[in-house]
Amino acid sequence: MQKILIIQTAFIGDVILATALIENLHKQFPNAQLDFLLRKGNETLLDEHPKLNKVIVWNKKEKYKSLLKIIKEVRKEKYDLVVCVQRFLNAGLVTVLSGAKYTVGFHSNPLSFLFSKKIKHIIGIGKHEVDRNNELIEQWVEVAERKPKLYPLEKHYAKVKSLQQEPYLVMAPSSVWFTKQLPKEKWIELINYHLNEKIFLIGAPSDNNLCIEIIEKSQHKNIESLCGKLSLLESAALIENAKMNYVNDSAPLHLCSAMNANVTAFFCSTLPSFGFTPLSDNSIVKQIDYNLYCRPCGLHGKKFCKEKHFKCGYEIDVKD
Repeated sequence: MQKILIIQTAFIGDVILATALIENLHKQFPNAQLDFLLRKGNETLLDEHPKLNKVIVWNKKEKYKSLLKIIKEVRKEKYDLVVCVQRFLNAGLVTVLSGAKYTVGFHSNPLSFLFSKKIKHIIGIGKHEVDRNNELIEQWVEVAERKPKLYPLEKHYAKVKSLQQEPYLVMAPSSVWFTKQLPKEKWIELINYHLNEKIFLIGAPSDNNLCIEIIEKSQHKNIESLCGKLSLLESAALIENAKMNYVNDSAPLHLCSAMNANVTAFFCSTLPSFGFTPLSDNSIVKQIDYNLYCRPCGLHGKKFCKEKHFKCGYEIDVKD
């Protein structure tokens, strides 16, 4: 293999998990040109990645204009192998029209019947998403590593150095999906159990109001919101050396896995068996300790609890 392209145009966490493919393909083909196609907004995750030749950025907001541009750019490279991790039509179209010698993707992609090889993507049988991704390349890679990996640069470590003058905890209270998010009351409870620890809250700019509310309602005096103040790789650099990171079933969980950082992950409406649990050496999963009739209510969570009790979140024990 001389030229290989990985396509993952989904969200931040999906891109992070797909970085295990970079590690495995680079190990098997150290001299190959390895490229990565992702959606605009996620490219900073792979900023100056030491094992990638280039990152191709697809602006999905431009729809077909951008799609045609991407297809032309991909065809020009004449890849030997295109690995399509994304299961949606447009990614399949880029794969099919790439002109690559070999194309591989998941069976659930609408155009998978045109791939050289397709693999079943089955959720709910206890297999991790990284393992499902690695099945795409098992024909070419002998022994696959299970961990994703990110590479913060010196500038990213420098940005957070002043924050690391004393031991600290990191918490990421927010999630895109309400039912994936540990209730704010539980975050306040958790914070109040750590009154003697320095705590940083991280998230996007849109998460700052939630974090400020949590801080104001807690009893903690040594706590700070960094929402919107750190890039993804700066957050990764901060996470790496935290005594513990507390996260939901969302992107910060996978940041922890990619940095092999200490992590406690809260699973509310979703199940660990879906395959998105942390992969750090020191990983703890917290969830309710009984079977709830309405759990799980979906693969990706919901915008609100249809049963109006949200027991899968409120009844998680955060004391230990």
